[in-house]
Amino acid sequence: MNGGASSCEPMAQTASRKRELAWRELRPPDLRVHWLGRMEFADALTLQEEIVARKRNDPSMEDQLLLLEHEPVYTIGRTPDQSSLSATGRIRRGELGAAHLPHPLFAINRGGQATYHGPGQLMGYPIIDLRRCGQDLHKYLRWLERLIIEALAGYEIAATQRKSLTGVWVEDRKIASIGVGVRHWITMHGFALNVCGDLSPFDQIVPCGINNVAMTSMEKEAGRTFSVAEVAKAVEALAMERVCDLHAAPAAKPINI
Repeated sequence: MNGGASSCEPMAQTASRKRELAWRELRPPDLRVHWLGRMEFADALTLQEEIVARKRNDPSMEDQLLLLEHEPVYTIGRTPDQSSLSATGRIRRGELGAAHLPHPLFAINRGGQATYHGPGQLMGYPIIDLRRCGQDLHKYLRWLERLIIEALAGYEIAATQRKSLTGVWVEDRKIASIGVGVRHWITMHGFALNVCGDLSPFDQIVPCGINNVAMTSMEKEAGRTFSVAEVAKAVEALAMERVCDLHAAPAAKPINI
């Protein structure tokens, strides 16, 4: 056989396309999105846990996306290193130092260091069964980042991913944080997109454990005001459109003959 392109390649591509279409026809129902407005963190956490439990007991239940705002709160993930709770890094390993913080602190079952949530920030809590998505947490995290980047592009804000740093950035400024938890391959927690409002509470911590990081918002980058509810509608529409990317079957590798 000569060294040119294999005559089997078009056939392989056609077969791959058919598999992808069949996968999409057989995939479970798409995303159901809920705008919940302003909600206390503890109430939202309880709601997530209830939905995760229901989805575990009923695999046919639709995936969910909760969109909301929080009253001011700090959270930190599963880590013995609590130093990110102090802007000076003086909290020793194994301590949970929150006495200096101006708002309540919750230690929760997600990855990552300390962050702040509050008014002006769009919280997105996808509750998605990753068993339907190849049990690929890395793919899920990158999907979340791309979703936010595309949403920001709709507002003419050029955001990017950064190698080895989870989240979304505008140049060297962080505009969205991501921290997820997984129970029995069902996700909870998710992303926090800074839309508008006061960013000074971040000054009390080392956000996401990244020293000297500058936090920014859509309002600061675009130089105009936005409402969280308005941005939530844009994210809802985009998430419902892009969820098929998360469920899509992986592309088949070409067959060399």
